[in-house]
Amino acid sequence: MIRLASFLLALFALSVGPASALDRVTIGANWLAEAEHGGFYQAIADGTYARYGLDVTILPGGPQKNNRLLLAAGKIDFYMGDNLIGEFSAVSENIPIVTVAAIFQKDPLVFMSHPGAGLDRFEDLPKAKAFVGLATLTTVWPWMEKRWGFSREKVAPYNYNSAPFLADKKSIQQGYATSEPFAIAREGGFKPNVFLLADYGYETYATNIETRRDLIDKNPDLVQRFVDASILGWRNYLHGDNRAANEAIKAQNPDIDDALLAFSVAQMKAFGIVESGDALTLGVGAMTRERIERFYKTMAAAGVIPAGLDFARGFDFRFVNKGVGLDLGGRRDLGGKN
Repeated sequence: MIRLASFLLALFALSVGPASALDRVTIGANWLAEAEHGGFYQAIADGTYARYGLDVTILPGGPQKNNRLLLAAGKIDFYMGDNLIGEFSAVSENIPIVTVAAIFQKDPLVFMSHPGAGLDRFEDLPKAKAFVGLATLTTVWPWMEKRWGFSREKVAPYNYNSAPFLADKKSIQQGYATSEPFAIAREGGFKPNVFLLADYGYETYATNIETRRDLIDKNPDLVQRFVDASILGWRNYLHGDNRAANEAIKAQNPDIDDALLAFSVAQMKAFGIVESGDALTLGVGAMTRERIERFYKTMAAAGVIPAGLDFARGFDFRFVNKGVGLDLGGRRDLGGKN
């Protein structure tokens, strides 16, 4: 009996051993908790991170936070990068931040217009008064001027208040496909025209997984496990039961409700934000040097970033393009332009 008890005790210790040996990892978010971070919350909620030997904490961002700075300082392990321009800037400043996966194949940045006001085609938008945020004005707008003929003279400041846009039917406003169209419909009582810049040549990846070069060199296995588990989290969030993940999001951001979460997920699917282009064959998180180089040259030509930059130093392709999660199935009839 003593031997049996000892055996059972040892068996129990083995069964709980891996849980106590989980690698603790923190990823900083680029904004307050929202559906655009859903796959990371999903991988916590459904145990995917734990199965990959990870105990993951998500550090929410916000208007007064700079989680990317915490990554550079070694205070956190990963960061949800906004777009490729941030990585190019890190390279130009010799900050050892490296992008290892691109969760969003399309940046959800959009411009919206009032329907039936002569602004129903993207080609009509340059003639309109444009409510534009400062970050967009200094990064995306120069490309819009060069590629589509937009003018800085027509820009008015956008301070995350849609009232001026709602009052002026001849104006356009920036936003994200996953949120602002919902707010306009709720506040203004109409469905706006939505133009996703990614479908008109703005080729950046977004919600990129960034880490530091020293972590990659010291523990590439941890980086690989985090990337793989995050990819599965995103597949499960978009195609599985995401209720627990959404509850975690709402707990961290009380301003989010179920209706907005459902809208955001539907928009990510409809526009192919996560699953389009190379991700359909290489898996969620896919990224290629060719596309990054093309975007870099486009933005350098627009004067947004310096020419002659060795941008490749900011990317490591070893952790993606392996088809992780493609065997899970899910919708393949994705909307948007791939």
